[in-house]
Amino acid sequence: MKLINNPDRSQWAELLKRPTLNTENLFDTVRGIIDRVRAEGDAAVLALEEQFDKVKLDSLAVSDDEWQEAETLLSDELKAAIRLAKENIEAFHTAQRFEGKKVTTQPGVTCWQKAVAIEKVGLYIPGGTAPLFSTVLMLAVPAKIAGCQEIVLCTPPGRDGKVHPAVLFAAQVAGVSRIFKAGGVQAIASMAYGTESIPKVYKIFGPGNQYVTAAKQLVSLRDVAIDMPAGPSEVEVLADETANPAFVAADLLSQAEHGVDSQAVLITTSLALQMAVQVEVERQLALLPRKEIAEKSLENSKLIVVNSMDEAIEMTNAYAPEHLIIETANYMSVAEKVVNAGSVFLGSLTPESAGDYASGTNHTLPTNGYAKAYSGVSLDSFIRKITFQEILPEGLRRIGPAIEVMAANEHLDAHKNAVTERLKTL
Repeated sequence: MKLINNPDRSQWAELLKRPTLNTENLFDTVRGIIDRVRAEGDAAVLALEEQFDKVKLDSLAVSDDEWQEAETLLSDELKAAIRLAKENIEAFHTAQRFEGKKVTTQPGVTCWQKAVAIEKVGLYIPGGTAPLFSTVLMLAVPAKIAGCQEIVLCTPPGRDGKVHPAVLFAAQVAGVSRIFKAGGVQAIASMAYGTESIPKVYKIFGPGNQYVTAAKQLVSLRDVAIDMPAGPSEVEVLADETANPAFVAADLLSQAEHGVDSQAVLITTSLALQMAVQVEVERQLALLPRKEIAEKSLENSKLIVVNSMDEAIEMTNAYAPEHLIIETANYMSVAEKVVNAGSVFLGSLTPESAGDYASGTNHTLPTNGYAKAYSGVSLDSFIRKITFQEILPEGLRRIGPAIEVMAANEHLDAHKNAVTERLKTL
């Protein structure tokens, strides 16, 4: 990890750069795969699964027998953990239900909003180095609460042609409608356009590698909505001299093991903590099974010392981290000054892992500085708000003349006339 002490403000932008993810370079390749899936449907997806995931499938859909078998393949301990996490995620997201209020803007003019679920949503769960069954819960649970009628999940199968049983069990617990064995660009294209087996959806959610990210960007230009722009995962720890170096190092490493392009940053007011964390990172790194991945990720990571807590907070808001852990003596007052972050973890006993799995908050969050403008996935991500209005005679008399004047001044005479014709009848 790079050690940086008291950097000048002119250096901040360069210091806080993320590992680059230039998906534009992949667009031609990805577009070719998308076009093939659109033209050939299931046949293309099956062929692409054999090419990329090295598995020859007879069918894309997960069978009823595979769904039922999954539960028998997991330990009771893991099943209990998944159920606990599901209950907490459900409790937190249920509390986000929208309650629309009717507003009388003028006597005789009433306006209101109604929350309506997106009818068909697609969830993408990556394969790769670890089965992300927790992401199944993070996406499917709020989709179910929102009332989405069809919740489709795509995930790459293993070499044995099967989906990891923990992914299947989590999907079952969370209320997923159907699961298909498809990964990468072909999965995104299938959900965006539909095939003989995989239905077209209206919005696609979920993380993935740079090819998946590029595919989501391309299909979102015209044909389907996506959850948010995505880049490699990241964490920042904001700490003072009271922080426990072992905790800070563990938090940084828990992010670093996500992938080689992840980033972990410490911003602290304490030089002593910086040095102690460096030692702890080395000690704990040596014990990790995913040491090689974490080591690569740490090349993108930094331990930064600044002059004051105000400066640390200012740098944090400039960085806009996906995950922010605040380990300071007065963490509540520090947290009040944070305006750019995806999800914030307060105090020494609140690791990022809690939000990743089981505290109840969502772990699908804006990366790459998008926390300055985007929220993480929530119940709102799965609904639309439709506005309604009703105008009675008194209301039209009150606002009609203003509408006529405004329409006339925009030279939209038909707009004006739609009001004038009605006013004549009153």
